[in-house]
Amino acid sequence: MFGTTNPVVVYPATGTGAWEAALVNTLDPGDAVLCFETGHFATLWQQMARGLGLEVDFVPGDWRHGVNPETVTERLAADRAHRIKAVCVVHNETSTGVTSRIPEIRAAIDAAGHPALLHVDTISSLGSIDYRHDEWGVDVTVAGSQKGLMLPPGMSFNAISDKALEASKTSRLPRTFWDWCPMLEANERGFFPYTPNTNLMFGLKEALRLLDEEGLPNVFARHTRHGEATRAAVRGWGLEVLCQDEREYSGSLTAVVMPEGVDADKVRAVILDRFDMSLGAGLGKLAGKIFRIGHLGAFNDLTLAGTLAGVQMGLALAGVPVDQRGLGAALERLQTD
Repeated sequence: MFGTTNPVVVYPATGTGAWEAALVNTLDPGDAVLCFETGHFATLWQQMARGLGLEVDFVPGDWRHGVNPETVTERLAADRAHRIKAVCVVHNETSTGVTSRIPEIRAAIDAAGHPALLHVDTISSLGSIDYRHDEWGVDVTVAGSQKGLMLPPGMSFNAISDKALEASKTSRLPRTFWDWCPMLEANERGFFPYTPNTNLMFGLKEALRLLDEEGLPNVFARHTRHGEATRAAVRGWGLEVLCQDEREYSGSLTAVVMPEGVDADKVRAVILDRFDMSLGAGLGKLAGKIFRIGHLGAFNDLTLAGTLAGVQMGLALAGVPVDQRGLGAALERLQTD
């Protein structure tokens, strides 16, 4: 799933725990990290880094674009003393439906000739959007169970490069529960250093079987199609997709911008009340301005068609002026290979 031959550590925790594990196993107190404001979860990750005593260079963003690789090169090239020890990137920002281009970011780090580690959050992309830990030169990949792996929350992961593993041997941030070393040692014998979430292990085994049966290239293609169909509906309704760079469109979810003066949360409430369908809320600075349509995991064409039909009817019931041909545009895309 990660595209790695190296160890993957499994925690009985949500993705937030895997964020912390990535930081405390590789960094020292006072180390500088480079983070990017691509959305709500990128903002939370950098807040955690500050809370752990790290110095954060947080590059501002508009929540409509991913990480700019040119900015990565500029920031790292200017860091001639190599104070920045890690670059932290959210691959697919769950709050915005924007997917950053990890291979280009890796190339940008290399172009700067900088030794910083690359930490990537794949919580809403693993198993839904193409991802390659080893090939793309990622040092720590963070993931969770509740999105593309189709499980309840409560299981999280760190995929670890040799470079990250080496850094963990000397890093000085405090850790006990999150320490990779006892986890990796116990895993070699088929065990855990503390109680694992056994029920989710059985669920994970089945999820991986289903994904393997479909084939990852087919899984990624399905998510891409569903993203394209959803964006076709949004544009057909006369509304705006939040993501502004077509290279960064997400196969996992689509964020829809509401017209000026329309409360997205009231639209969501109408749809929940009338059709028993829950849409994602706008988070942070996007609260009340957008809603999010998830199309990842155990999802097929008919499920998406029903979802978009519910959204279209709900928009009309909420008094939002939309073109009723939006659903037809999505169905047209779903009916083509």
